[in-house]
Amino acid sequence: MTLSIQDLYDRLQLVLENPDDGEINGVNTLEQAGSRDLCFAEHASQADAVASSAAALVLVGEGFPDVVGKRLLRVAEPRSLFFEIAVWFAPATESQGIHPSASVHPTADLGKDVELGPGVVVDADARIGSGSRIGAGSYLGTGVQVGTDCAIGVNVSILRDSTLGDRCVLHPGVRIGGDGFGFRWDGTAHRKIPQLGRVVIEDDVEIGCNSCVDRATLGMTRIGRGTKIDNLVQVAHNVDIGPHSILVSQSGVAGSSKLGQGVVVAGQVAISDHVTVGDGARIGGQAGVVKDVPAGVAVFGTPARPVKQALRESAALIRLPALLKQVERQQQTIDRLERCLADLTGGSSSAPNPPAPSASGLSPDVVSGIETD
Repeated sequence: MTLSIQDLYDRLQLVLENPDDGEINGVNTLEQAGSRDLCFAEHASQADAVASSAAALVLVGEGFPDVVGKRLLRVAEPRSLFFEIAVWFAPATESQGIHPSASVHPTADLGKDVELGPGVVVDADARIGSGSRIGAGSYLGTGVQVGTDCAIGVNVSILRDSTLGDRCVLHPGVRIGGDGFGFRWDGTAHRKIPQLGRVVIEDDVEIGCNSCVDRATLGMTRIGRGTKIDNLVQVAHNVDIGPHSILVSQSGVAGSSKLGQGVVVAGQVAISDHVTVGDGARIGGQAGVVKDVPAGVAVFGTPARPVKQALRESAALIRLPALLKQVERQQQTIDRLERCLADLTGGSSSAPNPPAPSASGLSPDVVSGIETD
């Protein structure tokens, strides 16, 4: 797609004051832009980057400084407008229809304009809404329901009785509806607990590559509308994730935990089972959540605790080696003073007194043996 500068202004319902024959055929970063790319800059500190960029046009804030020799379009929110325009340049996908190698069970129901890639399998009583696209090698199990205008990537598995709402996006390798991790010890072996529930994914959910959402033991595992899940995320059986939440890569939510609306879970977070995380809570990277998190609270660390508390404790921990050395020096001083005092008083006991414990709670012999470097 190629737009003239004039076409761009017309689409945005803006007035181009001076005629311009420049063209735009893509979007890019300031550093990597070519002579026909559109870019954006939010901060005045980026003025030098704008000056050295080859971009055809740069979206900037209304207070951005002038840059000699550069086309600048001043708008209220350059970042937001940039990504709205970027959608225009997204590669168009032509309708592929149903590939001859796709296998569709006679009882399956396909809506209008459904696309099935090579090797797709649609099992009995599955239903696919109109305009949905299923990538090559994907499998839709018995009774699966997929809403309208969904985009299912290659090699995705959606197992029996799982439900997807409208406009959902599942990236390559996603697994929906696998058995939850449920076993009981009978005294001799781990016996499997049947996983008889299902997965319900509501409208406008997006799930990244190789993430897994397990079916419930009983009832449902639910992903609320508008939630976005990154690559390599594990959602266990009977988890309930509220609307518009974010789960970042390599995070995991254990069984029967509940996340409220608008929760943000950063990378490599582990949330224990049967935990409730309140609306709008934020969990920092690599945190370990072992108890409930109130609504609106930001937590960090393992075990997860309020961010300010966790940072204070981390700062104190960094100082621990120096404090141990200080305690050892102080203990040595106390020992010398006690010996001097005993010499002055002539000593009241034939047996030496045991050394006093240090401020750390350890004896001097133990403290002196601690590696502090």
